[in-house]
Amino acid sequence: MNYVGEIVGVGSFIPPKAVTNFDLEKLLNTSDEWIQQRTGIVKRHWVEKNVSTSDLAYEASLEAIKNAGIDKSEIDMIIFATLSPDHDFPGTGCFLQDKLEIPGITVLDIRQQCSGFIYGLSIADKFIRTGDHKNILLVGAEIHSKGLDKTPEGRDVSVLFGDGAGAVVISRREKTSDDQSQIISTALHADGSYAKELWLPGPGNAFEDDRCTLAMIEEGLHYPKMNGRNVFIHAVKRMAETLTTTLKKNNVTIDDVDLFLFHQANIRINEKVAEVMGIPAEKIFNTIHDYGNTTAATIPIGMSDALKAGKLKKGMTVGMAAFGSGFTWASGLLKY
Repeated sequence: MNYVGEIVGVGSFIPPKAVTNFDLEKLLNTSDEWIQQRTGIVKRHWVEKNVSTSDLAYEASLEAIKNAGIDKSEIDMIIFATLSPDHDFPGTGCFLQDKLEIPGITVLDIRQQCSGFIYGLSIADKFIRTGDHKNILLVGAEIHSKGLDKTPEGRDVSVLFGDGAGAVVISRREKTSDDQSQIISTALHADGSYAKELWLPGPGNAFEDDRCTLAMIEEGLHYPKMNGRNVFIHAVKRMAETLTTTLKKNNVTIDDVDLFLFHQANIRINEKVAEVMGIPAEKIFNTIHDYGNTTAATIPIGMSDALKAGKLKKGMTVGMAAFGSGFTWASGLLKY
């Protein structure tokens, strides 16, 4: 039997607490003008103290399952992409599974950062095509706000990130034509030689003795570090490369694609990718102005918002690209 995977339900959840650039001016010695000019971000949403990553994922998952028109008991696999888990172990997918009350099914956590959703989409597609699974819940969820340096020393990184979750249900169907809704193609890449250009140094088992010490905390190793210039250069290059290759592989042109969903790290990155590839601005759906960088959640949140805004409709051809820590990068093509 020749199977394909189809996205049949999309959901998202954004914490209600909005944090504007003006709010950050009071903490980070920055300005609304500085942030907008360099990133395009106007606000982001941060959770309250008693909310976990799996809590956000749960809300997004319920919406995706509802929109898929199935019962949660019909889900037979969860793929959870996050770099901000509830705990070091077990994986956050298990906490989500418990909250959804669907024990016994396959649960897989992946750590591909900003590329996590497309990596997860590729994994789901492979499982669907084997015929082993029928309805896969793919979730990207992040809580960055609890792990940011909210002092002037953390300004360059802390202005970028927001919290949120997005989810999709991918269902199996027998392939009957190339025009039906389906995941057409994905491409996954990484280059670990750049791992320390965007990373969280500690805690960790790469240290000589204890994985977490007071000295690490005092040095600020528990806050993310980034070489912003190098990340920008590689993001533009790699996103354009992988998306171009994916389109060519499937004999698809820019004109054939109805909507592009890019990872939302910096509006300048997306504008440059569009310039390099010759993509009209009106074909790119951006959300960074409202949410900042929500890492693995950005593309499914964008998909959800595009649906609600009437920008994404059934039958459209959608191109995707992402780049993030690792370095990892990925692209995808689907018929919605």
